[in-house]
Amino acid sequence: MSALAQLLAHDGVRVSGSDREASPVTALLESKGITVAIGQKADNVPADAEHVVYSDAVPEDNPERARAKELGISQLSYFAMLGEVSKGKRTIAVAGTHGKTTTTGMLAAILRDAGASPTAVVGSIVKDFGSNYLAGTSDVFVVEACEYRDHLLELSPHVLVLNNIEWDHTDYFKSLEALQETFRKAILKVPHDGAIITNPNDKNIAPLLRQGYAGQARIVDYTREPAYELRLPGEFNQQNARAAVAAARVILPHISDATISESLAAFHGTWRRFEYKGKTAKGAEVYDDYAHHPTAVRKTLEALRAKISGKIIVAFHPHLYSRTRDLLDEFAVAFADADQVYIAPIYAAREVDDGSMSSEILAERIRATGIEAIALDSFDSIERVLAEVESDDTIITMGAGDIYKVADALVADK
Repeated sequence: MSALAQLLAHDGVRVSGSDREASPVTALLESKGITVAIGQKADNVPADAEHVVYSDAVPEDNPERARAKELGISQLSYFAMLGEVSKGKRTIAVAGTHGKTTTTGMLAAILRDAGASPTAVVGSIVKDFGSNYLAGTSDVFVVEACEYRDHLLELSPHVLVLNNIEWDHTDYFKSLEALQETFRKAILKVPHDGAIITNPNDKNIAPLLRQGYAGQARIVDYTREPAYELRLPGEFNQQNARAAVAAARVILPHISDATISESLAAFHGTWRRFEYKGKTAKGAEVYDDYAHHPTAVRKTLEALRAKISGKIIVAFHPHLYSRTRDLLDEFAVAFADADQVYIAPIYAAREVDDGSMSSEILAERIRATGIEAIALDSFDSIERVLAEVESDDTIITMGAGDIYKVADALVADK
């Protein structure tokens, strides 16, 4: 949403907005002259607004959406508006369950460094851009695309990057097959002169390329790209880099290997993706990561374990009751590389607690695997415990909510 706001403002549109609370993202918008109200109320909607754009986290009875309805103002979801602004551009949509943000940032950086001047909308702040939006002058439009509620289908990409597929967004997709069907439809939207960048041997992707696919667009196997020197750890980031490079080669067939290598070697990553925050007062190193799916948790901890020798202390903020419940077996074993796990209360986001899932249940299941796990009732409680971690050990906060605030506080308190 914030990247879209920047894009529209850059194009001369008068933009204002709101959020529940202040954050690095709202500060970024304000630094660019975009008015952001903290707290959502009807008065935030200008009477002369032409559109109200909302994210999935904002329900229909939200006071600002209710005000828009009262005034007869057009309402569009984030991806519906993104579909509108991307019309007439050569759109590269980066999709998949894992790695979208990093891959989108890497691809935008490579194309920028190669002189292609792309516009990019990324799901988090890219350190190399100082923003989640990159303004370009060409018709190349790089966008991170989400499958939730079929939003991916609002886009008409010339190139579709499909990193991987695993069952997620279980409140909407009731099975892996339902999720695959959305990606199958997205594949079919790629034109005959376009390309699909993917791993055609992935067990959850291969069937989509065999069934119901006319074979019009070229399929590019990103796994054939070599390994690159990266600042970012983990094999998963190597896969993200390979996908970004394969997409860049489609847009710029004559791009040099040297340009690619130099761009990736210099890429600093994005906010909340294996981000090093600093040290606590006691000298423990602190990282923060957005991981909220079992596979992302497991892979991130594997990469951290390969990087350090001391204990790994995790503060995990589960995201959604439905995801925690439906993927509970996978979450239970995802923390195998941790020495101690503290579980925050589940981040409800768009859901209502029906009593079927809790952080205590998740902690119990993790303990059953032999990993120490404790559910705590607040961020303050977690922060107090983590502040006592010794200097030889490493802390990592994880989750799609606002657990990053704990990491920030631990580093600031020193």
